[in-house]
Amino acid sequence: MSTVAERTPTHEDSSFLGQPRALANIFGVEMWERFSFYGMQGILLLYLYYSATRGGLGIPQATAAGIVGAYGGGVYLSTILGAWIADRLVGSERVLFFSAIVIAVGHLALSLIPGIAGVTVGLILIALGSGGLKANATSVVGALYRRDDPRLDAGFSLFYLGINLGAFFGPILTGLLQSTLGFHFGFGLAAVGMTIGLVQYSFGRKRLPEVVHHVPNPLPAERMLPYIVSALAAVAAIVVLVMVGVITPTSLVTIVIGLTVIATISYFVVILRSRRITAVERKRVYAFIPLFLASAAFWSLSQQQFTVVTIYADERLNRDLFGWVLPVSWVQSFNPIFIILLSGAFAALWTRWGSRQPSTPVKFAIGTAVMGVAFLIFLPFTGGGANSTPLAAMVGILLVLTVAELLIGPVGLSITTKLAPEPFKTQMVALFFLSIALGTAVSGGLAQWYTTVPETVYFSVIGGVAIALGLLLALISRPILRLMDGVR
Repeated sequence: MSTVAERTPTHEDSSFLGQPRALANIFGVEMWERFSFYGMQGILLLYLYYSATRGGLGIPQATAAGIVGAYGGGVYLSTILGAWIADRLVGSERVLFFSAIVIAVGHLALSLIPGIAGVTVGLILIALGSGGLKANATSVVGALYRRDDPRLDAGFSLFYLGINLGAFFGPILTGLLQSTLGFHFGFGLAAVGMTIGLVQYSFGRKRLPEVVHHVPNPLPAERMLPYIVSALAAVAAIVVLVMVGVITPTSLVTIVIGLTVIATISYFVVILRSRRITAVERKRVYAFIPLFLASAAFWSLSQQQFTVVTIYADERLNRDLFGWVLPVSWVQSFNPIFIILLSGAFAALWTRWGSRQPSTPVKFAIGTAVMGVAFLIFLPFTGGGANSTPLAAMVGILLVLTVAELLIGPVGLSITTKLAPEPFKTQMVALFFLSIALGTAVSGGLAQWYTTVPETVYFSVIGGVAIALGLLLALISRPILRLMDGVR
């Protein structure tokens, strides 16, 4: 007997909380991928700068923060590769599946190989795999709906819920193992989590619609060899630059920022100059540019949870709870638990308001400004010593940060699928992730700045600039809407 998913067109199916049943499968693999990703990242910075006596590698704090920012930027930068392979070679679903395998192997390498070698091999594999999975999981979710389906924002909010379930439990469990058994046990748990996600996804692949296997812009066979040669040359160039000392841990974050800017400009030029997109699609891509910049600015603050906030929690936050000290990584679970609690409310709100809800540019403007407010809340606690900041204050800051994220994160994923030209669907999603790549890499650079300037200056400047950008975006929201040509 055929299942509901097999008998019913995906866009008409509502068997998973009012959404297509196939959404549950993507929800699951993304949840476990985020469990492993945030679980590992929750203890990564500590592993890099803790001394050898505490189980770490003893890397200087500023350099370690830069590495974490560069790695995070590399994850989202690699979405370009994953999106290109999907759009030109094998389709989104296959890239998603094989990327999950690469991630699992990367976490295994990080847990089993000691020292810098394990960090290098593990982070490279995880970055490549996560980039391939992220862009294509988002594209597959978008393929479950018609472009005008009013459930789309709500569906992405549920998808975002899966992301944050993993993001909540990952740092808690890996942090618990790290604080009791050691860093490599925490990394090992991340590997187990990704393996579970891979297995559950493999059983549900058959429920996905046929369109996820479609290759929108196939690469002609005669052009395959030049691309292979170019890829090998790029790898060889990276190896040489590492050997001669151009690429170092200190310079890595700057290099990632530069590569992300170059990739972003190149991608916009390629899409806008393509003869395969219509005039309306081209206008919508232009509308995406200010949203891209706002997203990059937002994530440069939000991703400091893994750099500045981690250092602050380790050195300044009072984590004592009735005689028990909260592991540092657990602070990173506050944001996802708030998203879990609030994402359903936001999804219901957007669904209830329907066409009366704020437009996407206005949501972005509010989210950017609110993020700036979150950083200004640090100001009353600047300049204190160890244990000087109450845990309740950090909880409040991360609650405000969460409200900002819910106005930009899931909304950004949704608007990207709506504005994407047909031949560049997955690659347009990769462009959105490039905004996160840029923001994440910049967060590493900002963390280096944080270690050199007074905290009052740092939090005032960062918060003030974010609020100003939010106000600017609000002022230009109407011209952006006109370029979006009917998409809100």
